[in-house]
Amino acid sequence: MTTKNIMIVGVGGQGTLLTSRILGGIITKAGYDVKLSEVHGMAQRGGSVVTFVRYGDTVAEPIVEEGQADVLIAFERLEALRYAHFLKKDGVIIVNDQRIDPITVVTGTAKYPENIIEDLKKDYNVVDVNAMEEAKRLGNSKVFNTIIVGVAAKRMDFEKSQWLEVIEATVPPKTVEINKAAFEAGYAM
Repeated sequence: MTTKNIMIVGVGGQGTLLTSRILGGIITKAGYDVKLSEVHGMAQRGGSVVTFVRYGDTVAEPIVEEGQADVLIAFERLEALRYAHFLKKDGVIIVNDQRIDPITVVTGTAKYPENIIEDLKKDYNVVDVNAMEEAKRLGNSKVFNTIIVGVAAKRMDFEKSQWLEVIEATVPPKTVEINKAAFEAGYAM
């Protein structure tokens, strides 16, 4: 198998690290070699968080180079824009249609860009979802990331039942059922 490259980008506290553990679990369960690398930045203060997930028969290094990501999972619009150049020509961006102002916008030293998703669609294959709205409908806004995992899962070569098993083994025990429901909601989108 040719090495596959996935990037997960978001803001500190959005669940990018849990998502990378779920992806690592499903890939390992399928028998592939997987390498993960996490870049935290100012994650605890709402800063950018980037996780690289690479898998295949044999993977030498964990870092995804610019122009090499098969899938870019973005938990926030601006993060999708910030990292879109990592995507391959035939790759896909799965973006949560949510706005979280970085500190530069909050302090007034920068302006949040308008029409991010529309502009990305001009150059990239973009799947946009309002995962936060769906998570609130399910009763727990914290599971929006698992909804996005469900959306991404439909574009990957792993069985739905395997995803659910890995989610059950990875998320905190008291959140298993809500995370499974969130995954199912994303998978159905």
